[in-house]
Amino acid sequence: MHIDWKKHPLLPCIVQDYESSEVLMLAYMNEEALALTKNTKLAHYFSRSKERIWKKGESSGNVQHIKEMWLDCDSDTILIKVLQVGSACHTGARSCFFTSIDSNVESKSDFSETKYPVLLKLYYELVSKKSADPKLSYTASLYEKAPNAIAKKVIEEAGEFALALKDSDEKEVVYECADLFYHILVGLAYKNIHLDKIDQELSRRMGVSGLEEKRLRSK
Repeated sequence: MHIDWKKHPLLPCIVQDYESSEVLMLAYMNEEALALTKNTKLAHYFSRSKERIWKKGESSGNVQHIKEMWLDCDSDTILIKVLQVGSACHTGARSCFFTSIDSNVESKSDFSETKYPVLLKLYYELVSKKSADPKLSYTASLYEKAPNAIAKKVIEEAGEFALALKDSDEKEVVYECADLFYHILVGLAYKNIHLDKIDQELSRRMGVSGLEEKRLRSK
């Protein structure tokens, strides 16, 4: 096996169910992801949205146990066959391929059944609303008038959250905070900024004085 990683730094990886051969998903691997996958016998990919290596199931627990790995004739596409734990798709569907191009029927998938943290579930739900009808979806109506409509709602909800803090009403603080989080996530989804990037930035700041961080940022 020879892969020219300089020519192909990211290879598409087709993932099939080992027992049924059902296509579960399409992801990407770089050299490090492939090495980790081979060594651990668990699927690792390179996430273009997170811009880092990720182990499938690291958040949801829906890991993929490697049974077979194949390389195509041009050495630029990988095929792996796995034993899938739980669902392969972040929507909760068994496979990512559940939407028919030829059908007018909208496919359904229950995000509430996934094991992701609630904010991550909500983020993926909001991403899925990009193709929704603005007349039927509030989120889609915000996308239709983005970025101004989204920015306006973030400012509005931040103000209401601040007023709730001032009034010291815990129930109202929680309610307004949820509204603010929702609209912030709409903004991130609109810009295709994955929550993992926010997590990385907060992790970077851990252990750093807030005053020092602000000083460095102003340089």
